[in-house]
Amino acid sequence: MKTSTGPFLRTLIERFCLRDDLATYDPYDIWKTRGGLAVKKLYNAHPRAGLFPAAAFALFDDVVNNGSRWFYERKEYPIVRAWAAMTLLNLFEKEPNPDYREYAIRHLNWLVANSSPGFSGLCWGLGFPNAVTKEIVYASATPYTTMTPYPLEAFVRFSEVTRDGSFHPAIASVRRFFDRDVVVMEEDETAMAMSYGPFRDRTVTNATSYCLYSYALLLNYVPMTDRAEVRAKIRRMFEFVRRHQREDGSWLYSPYGSSFVDCFHSCIILKNLIKAGRRIVLDGVERLVSEGYAYLKRALFDEQRFLFRRFSIANKRGLVRFDLYDNAEALNLALLRGDYGFAERLNASIVKHFVNGRDIYSQIDVFGRQRGKNTLRWAVMPYLYAASEMS
Repeated sequence: MKTSTGPFLRTLIERFCLRDDLATYDPYDIWKTRGGLAVKKLYNAHPRAGLFPAAAFALFDDVVNNGSRWFYERKEYPIVRAWAAMTLLNLFEKEPNPDYREYAIRHLNWLVANSSPGFSGLCWGLGFPNAVTKEIVYASATPYTTMTPYPLEAFVRFSEVTRDGSFHPAIASVRRFFDRDVVVMEEDETAMAMSYGPFRDRTVTNATSYCLYSYALLLNYVPMTDRAEVRAKIRRMFEFVRRHQREDGSWLYSPYGSSFVDCFHSCIILKNLIKAGRRIVLDGVERLVSEGYAYLKRALFDEQRFLFRRFSIANKRGLVRFDLYDNAEALNLALLRGDYGFAERLNASIVKHFVNGRDIYSQIDVFGRQRGKNTLRWAVMPYLYAASEMS
């Protein structure tokens, strides 16, 4: 059975991707303001003292400012450009419309021109400061191992779809970032975990899975003399991910500390394993993926609404009931698994709950309201990319 993108979804894709300006509002806008960042830092350092101002900021953003977006500004995000390029390349494979290729090239050129400065190769991050813990505050220009793989995949995808090597130098440059700037957080004889940013910061399971997939993407673009070393790195990272899958098939966001299990990070680990496994033999990968996919459907799926929930193990409360990001990644994963009937039903539910005319909303709150209209990073573009895979 095959799924179909359909004219309605194609129209949405063209509306959002065939543009030179992809600046967008974002659900994190409140936390990117000077006051929001200060409140996050206060909460991370002193949770009790920071709880009331954090709740006040969240309620202001949700209740008062969700539609108006006062004090916020639209921003460009590298990951949005990468998704837009890959989405158009998916359409171009099915219908060689020159506009799809042309705009994909424009998005890729934007990525080359807007890399994080000061590193060994091309790399990208969030583009805004992010206070994660009391000790770890990423600057706006800090590249992430969870962001850089998307532009890399877009460059590789362009090369493979068009047979055009224009972005081969960009691919080689990204490799220098992973080889020279990314840090090994922990390792033993058979496994290793990689950093989130370009320094010793924290061990996050999905970050290692992104590095694993990035090296799998790079494998055919490195000299033959280096490929055995790259394969060895991939398999050691795979062993780390394998080792930290729990008995029920899930992964904690981090194996250490007070952590959580959520939908979209779990989907990301699984999709990275699937895609890497298509480029290099990873012994046992199918079992890991099968058990992880079964866990998602068992622990995070709301059958009545045919949508995936945010958390199965939560470490904080929130106002979001359903998030498009979770469901976009779940849709992508279902397609990668060949679970086409389920993907069709999930996509229909996504359209029903998150799409309103020509607008796409990113969240549904606990009151049943749609929030985050046309916020491209989170999560319009991940959804459109998944929809473009339906063919």
